[in-house]
Amino acid sequence: MRVLIADDHPIVASGCRTVLADEPDIVFLEAPDAESAERIFVSEHPDICLIDINLPTVSGFELARRLLAQDAGARIIMFSMNHDPVFVARAIDIGAKGFVSKTGDPQDLVEAIHEVEKGGVYLPPELARSVAFAGPAMTSDPLSKLSSREMEILRLLCAGKSLSEIAWLVHSPYKTVANTSSIIRQKLGVRTSAELVRLAIENGVA
Repeated sequence: MRVLIADDHPIVASGCRTVLADEPDIVFLEAPDAESAERIFVSEHPDICLIDINLPTVSGFELARRLLAQDAGARIIMFSMNHDPVFVARAIDIGAKGFVSKTGDPQDLVEAIHEVEKGGVYLPPELARSVAFAGPAMTSDPLSKLSSREMEILRLLCAGKSLSEIAWLVHSPYKTVANTSSIIRQKLGVRTSAELVRLAIENGVA
């Protein structure tokens, strides 16, 4: 079984190898960013993709979207320090088959990989409970109004990227990105870029 780890922290990849040291049938492929992960996915066809949400260029959500666009059957597990129910729900909506917290029990990672490899889905029990009982909190979150693509553009705006840079990063025309930026402001009820960034920071995006 080939497992692609998309994470820009070498110590995380090393930790994953250590956790899975007793699984001799696993071969690891590693990528520090979305672009190299996508290239490896296309050339090597890994069985499982373990993707960190916070990658250095585009996010893990955007990477997952790209991989699923190429192969709807891609088996993706999102892997993050952030285990907010909103992020877990967004990963599921995108099409991820599992979500594991980096601060959780290492055995969760082992179970997630084996369950997803068999064609199943996996959430650690505590994350499943947090999502199940977070209904009101998620619907009151202003960012829940945004699509995955809108969230990605918002994250990049908050990272200080220009519209032209964002267009290049998300493989979309400049005009589309500019229109999406306007739609984001309308949905969130803000008028300026400064207000948009402040709201995003308050809600854990930046």
